[in-house]
Amino acid sequence: MTSAHGDAAELSAQLSEHMNGFLYSAALYTVTLHGVADHLAGGPRTPEELGELTGLHGPHLGRVLRYLSTRQVFQEDAEGRFALTPMAELLRTGVPGSLRDSFLMLGDDLYWKPVGRLHETVRTGRTAFDEIYGAPFFAHLRTDPAAASLFNAGTAGFSHLVTEHVAQSYDFPDGATVVDVGGGRGGLLRSVLAAHPRITGTLYDQASVIAEHQLDGPEVAGRWSTASGDFFTSVPAGHDHYLLKSILHDWSDENCLRILQAVRAGMREDSKLLVVDPVIPPGNTFDASKTIDVMMMAVYDGKERTQGEFEEILTKAGFRITRVLPTPSLMSVIEAVIA
Repeated sequence: MTSAHGDAAELSAQLSEHMNGFLYSAALYTVTLHGVADHLAGGPRTPEELGELTGLHGPHLGRVLRYLSTRQVFQEDAEGRFALTPMAELLRTGVPGSLRDSFLMLGDDLYWKPVGRLHETVRTGRTAFDEIYGAPFFAHLRTDPAAASLFNAGTAGFSHLVTEHVAQSYDFPDGATVVDVGGGRGGLLRSVLAAHPRITGTLYDQASVIAEHQLDGPEVAGRWSTASGDFFTSVPAGHDHYLLKSILHDWSDENCLRILQAVRAGMREDSKLLVVDPVIPPGNTFDASKTIDVMMMAVYDGKERTQGEFEEILTKAGFRITRVLPTPSLMSVIEAVIA
């Protein structure tokens, strides 16, 4: 039987490891930034070999890799060489499901600095991002092309985790027209069009984002178009379905109402709105939506929402939820119509 003192020591050790969690994030960012996983694609290497290939200090890199190996990211063998693991494979460039661009985004100062001031956000009720960068997140991106490109690539990387699940979880009828509002590079729209070969779609976002679209491909050829604009003021009018994937969670309730009202104004009476976001479940069990919610609070001044919160904000905007469809991913599809 474990003594009370033993339980306390174990809990203390666990809590101490949690407190050092920021080191894990920093280590992941370091090896991703310097392409370590790409250099291991051909097989195991020593820290010295990796140091020569990356321009890093070999012994220091070895210590970081040894730490990451305790988390199943990389694996050290008896000769002191490091090899890829299934998780480390996802840090490689261009492999299916790669999260390289997403890790580069989350490890950048764009996220690191405001998250480091989470204590201020909780005290003031607003993100510290505006104070750090002199403007809200998306306004800052409009003045910093490098940051905007980093964000577009990073979010596209995460999008790959859910787009096919979302596309296959909703049955779009033949002949339907779909507008992906704030659709970024078009990952979701491409998956939707590929899964439903008898529908057409429009990718709608800012012109600078549209310029980086990824809709070229034989499986969707001739069935897509692009349009640029500001979803706070208007959207392409008169279509059957309007997608809002990972849009509402970026914004406060006040700004979400502005977006929803602009979308509603562009819809026909029989159009459908499809909100694609996590729905926070009740209870104390782990759910990634609860983690992401804190990130949204710290960086964007946004939030993830419960089903009740979605019902409240959609009702205020003049919508009525008709169903909530879970998908095999973190995302749910919230279908709504004009009330």
